[in-house]
Formats: sequence, C-alpha cells, structure tokens
Amino acid sequence: MNKYLERLYNGLIKENPTLVLMLGMCPTLAVSTRASNGIGMGLSTLAVLVLSNLVISLLRKVIPDQVRLPAYIVIVASLVTVTELLIEAYLPSVYEALGIYIPLIVVNCIILGRAEAYANKNKPLLSVFDGIGMGLGFTVALTLAGAVREILGSGTCFGLQVLPETVEPIGIFIQPPGAFLVIALFIVIMNAVGIKTRQRKLVESGCDGCCANCTAPCEDSKEVAK
Repeated sequence: MNKYLERLYNGLIKENPTLVLMLGMCPTLAVSTRASNGIGMGLSTLAVLVLSNLVISLLRKVIPDQVRLPAYIVIVASLVTVTELLIEAYLPSVYEALGIYIPLIVVNCIILGRAEAYANKNKPLLSVFDGIGMGLGFTVALTLAGAVREILGSGTCFGLQVLPETVEPIGIFIQPPGAFLVIALFIVIMNAVGIKTRQRKLVESGCDGCCANCTAPCEDSKEVAK
C-alpha cells in the first residue's frame, strides 16, 4: 500500500484515535450528543491536527529537545485560537454548540500524541497525511456516535425526525453514560469483524497493563525503561 494512503487507512481504521487508541475521550463523551456536533468538533480537530503536524515536522530539527513539549503547546494553542475565532465568526451555531470544548483542543491528547509520536520524526507531507487520517478517524467516530445517540435519545438525526413520534426516546443516550454505551457497541463490532483495539491486543498478549512490574519485552516496557 502507498505510504500516504497507509497513513489515511491507519487513522480511519487500524489506529482510529477514538475506537482503537481510546484517545480524545473527553470531547467524544461531551459533544457527541448530536451528529452535527460530532462533525463540527471532528473537523475542527482535523484542521488543527493537519496544521500542527505540518508546522512541527518543518521545525523538528530546529526545536531543542529540552523545550519540545512547551513548543508544541504554543504551536497548537496558536492554531486553536485561530480556529476558534474563525468558527465564532463564520459558524456561530457550531461555536455555541461546542462551547468550551473548542479551546480545549489545545490539550487534546490526539494532537500532542501525533506531534510527539509522528510529526517530530517524519517529513512534512507524511505528517500532513497522518494528521488527515487521524482527523478523519476522529471525525467519523464522533459523527457515528453522535448520530446513534441522537437517533436513540431524541428520535432525530441532523435535526430531522427519523423515528415515529409515537416511539419514546431513550433519554440516557443523550447523557454521558449513553456515550460509553455507544462507544462500547462500536468496539464490540470492530472486534467482531477482526479490527483489534489496543486493549484487546494487550489482553491477548497476556499483558495486565502494569509496565512497571512487567519483565516481558515489549514496546511499552521499552518506553518505561527509557
């Protein structure tokens, strides 16, 4: 597979940040009450991901290791501020729906994680495709979760009535516990079709997740040793 297409595939399926890596769960639980909110948050994060990966990759040989993470935060915060102002100016309804979760993109572990794990070590174009793949994966996960929660919790999808008005909505699905239930359902489906989540891989390898007391060689234990 072409290495650029591989980055898109990894972000969408193999390393989906929400459904496989379990990253960015705070906005996933909070804003996915509606499908439109999921698209808004997902595309906002995608824009920041792509631009931050590009800038960090371009500066990867310039930024000293001692101030690497603070530099990343400054870059991401600047991009998030611009994104927030653009959304407030041109998409006020999306801005009102997402609220505080737009500026909180600064500390989204997907963005800082990809900056540290990929953009800091790879060329700009590959880093851009990595950002697009991860951003699309996050957007798809949020939109699907939002659509399911909106249908079951309100009987609508993108504001359109899809369930008969005689059907009583299940209110828990528009509350945070509903997000856990929907995400769990998606993970069950992924496992059923053979797309292994990180948690399933750890269980199958006999790992209990406690790297500090583990003597078996693996990537995670190597990182702890460092």
